Amino acid sequence: MNGKPLRHGIVGTGFMADVHARAVRRGAGVVTLVAGSTPERGQSAAARLGAEAASADAAELVASDDVDVVHVCTPNDTHASLVRLALAAGKHVVCEKPLATDPADAAELERLAAEADVVAAVPFVYRFYATVRHARAMVARGDVGTLWLLHGSYLQDWLAAASGTNWRVDAARGGASRAFGDVGIHWCDLMEFVTGHRITALTARTAVVHPERAGRAVTTEDGASVLFETDRGATGSLVVSQASPGRKNRLAFSFDGTLASLAFDQERPEELWVGGTDVNRTVLRDPAALEPAAAPYAVLPAGHPQGYQDSFDAFVADVSRRVRGEDVPGLPTFADGARAARITDAVVRSSRTRTWVEVPV
Repeated sequence: MNGKPLRHGIVGTGFMADVHARAVRRGAGVVTLVAGSTPERGQSAAARLGAEAASADAAELVASDDVDVVHVCTPNDTHASLVRLALAAGKHVVCEKPLATDPADAAELERLAAEADVVAAVPFVYRFYATVRHARAMVARGDVGTLWLLHGSYLQDWLAAASGTNWRVDAARGGASRAFGDVGIHWCDLMEFVTGHRITALTARTAVVHPERAGRAVTTEDGASVLFETDRGATGSLVVSQASPGRKNRLAFSFDGTLASLAFDQERPEELWVGGTDVNRTVLRDPAALEPAAAPYAVLPAGHPQGYQDSFDAFVADVSRRVRGEDVPGLPTFADGARAARITDAVVRSSRTRTWVEVPV
């Protein structure tokens, strides 16, 4: 790229498009083009997102010589086809999760990205909290001993009311799983990233709190409970909900080892709780005190809170570094997106059959 700013094209005009655009700008990149579901929506979004121009449609954006990285921020059912277009054009790709609503499609996209030899990433951005990276370093060094119990939750309330709805409620657009496929996979990715464990089998139960929304029957879950086993002999549990009043975006985990436990709450990301049998302590997001692998993600002094957008900024910055040929440990790729699709499929099948289901590693 000869040191020039990377040029990013964003397909989609919703909330996530704003998040992506802010991250691009903060990373000294340029949003050159935006494409919406109609030319008019694209033009309106281009002005809002600070883009140089709007494309008539996604195909025009992907084919443009003014785009180095394509960001797919559209409804779930369009991800696979748009990513195929971008990969065929030889573009680097950032695709919102889920990578695809079908595990076979996700596996194909992983293969196509490898064959194209491009950077292909999925925004599992909770990996980019400095306290999470600190927890990962502690586990890798053996500070917590042998992990044996991995548990937590991801709770939201944006669908707590029966009046709440959007395109994700439509299974044809959002996929066979909603709550787990939308946010549960974030928790699973974070668990596997921090601990190094991989889920090998699970049993799940799903629930619908409002059978009808906006005059339409609801066929995807508002919440799920999952029990799982890992390849390193641990057991675990996860509760996921998009209808728990008062929980705005609470991703929380407790990873319990023979020497210590680690607990994290995304709504309080400045802290990592370390539990011991004699003394408990709290690790603060202080660049001077964090593990070397975590400190680069603490871009502000201690006491100056960093949040979700900062983590997203760090993710996009790492994508840009990888495009420029740098080694970037921990970047979530299409392999991680395909892994999430396999876990989601196992949850759907287990809930339907009420049995344990194996998860291919």
